[in-house]
Amino acid sequence: MTGCRLLMLWMALAAVPVWAAEPAAPPLPAAPVTTELPTPAQILEVPAPLLTLLHEQVIDPGYSRERRLQRLVDMIFDAQGLHLAYDPDATHTINETWQTRRANCLSFTLLFVTLANLAGIDAHVQEVAQVVSWYQAPGVIYSIGHVNAGIVLDGRSGTVDLDHNVLYDRNGPQKINEQRALAHFYNNRGADRMAAGDTAGARTYFRAALAQAPDFVGSWNNLGVLAARVGDLDQARRDYETALRLQPRHGASLSNASALYRRVGDTRQAQRLAGRLARVQRSDPFAQYMLGARAEQRRDYPDAVKFYRRAVRLYDSAHPFHFALARAYFLAGDPHRASQEMQRARDLAGENGDAVTSRYQAKLDSLQRWRQRGTNAH
Repeated sequence: MTGCRLLMLWMALAAVPVWAAEPAAPPLPAAPVTTELPTPAQILEVPAPLLTLLHEQVIDPGYSRERRLQRLVDMIFDAQGLHLAYDPDATHTINETWQTRRANCLSFTLLFVTLANLAGIDAHVQEVAQVVSWYQAPGVIYSIGHVNAGIVLDGRSGTVDLDHNVLYDRNGPQKINEQRALAHFYNNRGADRMAAGDTAGARTYFRAALAQAPDFVGSWNNLGVLAARVGDLDQARRDYETALRLQPRHGASLSNASALYRRVGDTRQAQRLAGRLARVQRSDPFAQYMLGARAEQRRDYPDAVKFYRRAVRLYDSAHPFHFALARAYFLAGDPHRASQEMQRARDLAGENGDAVTSRYQAKLDSLQRWRQRGTNAH
């Protein structure tokens, strides 16, 4: 995603998208290099200049709650306010978000919920177990989790999400408490430290996540990955087992545990867990979608069709799944079925159908040109 867009869905009414302005992103300060573990209070602390801005632009004029909500959105994104820019790697404290003017979905949610509550708006953090983003360059983005903000205003419930290019799982966003929201923060920071090769720092963050939410499966899985990397296979096994006791269908833990047992030569246990993983994936539309995407990447289009069709059967109302199937049919040389799936994707996109279809059609046109070039080359 190259800019910041805000989608507000009033769930008690018809879904009405309201977009925040998307000005040109300003030059961004360098992100602070933070090695110390911030406390929960430090993560959520609102710096004095930001609090002053909130009072000046949102609270002090005496607006209604609904007007305050819109003013808060404006303050966060407008050049006269925070002028926030999206950065998928920016797991920042509120103070760091203020300093850098950039945030990922988690940092934005913590910022928005904290400021909204200070402005007298009932807001909370929400968690989505699975999310797929279907047209974010340079390809498909898949995540096992996502957070956004929930609001309650005059009896209406809504969702405020920094990223509108996402498909939620069937359960949708679920309210979580502050401790679990902080666990997301520490877990994200731990993943950053693990990617940087800082094993000790990553472990510290993952344990901090579990101190906030002992049932946070992602951190148990990540601790297992860390232990396996340094050769402590017994500890890795215990961490994966803990994760699977908490969530028996957790795909990453099943996959990692199966690989661990293969590594130590326990092929029977490895195969048992691999079988469990296959059963979980077979009933999971998101997993089928990803298997289809992988088949497409290796240009096995009949296999991609098979997986995408299964994803559609499991989650028929997801228009990105229908478009993926249309694309696979097209690449497999079946334009008639591709056209049918394109129409289905458009119908499911609802009010945004024309814009979605235009975007999808542009992609199919690009594929057509690519195929023609390939044919001419022969």
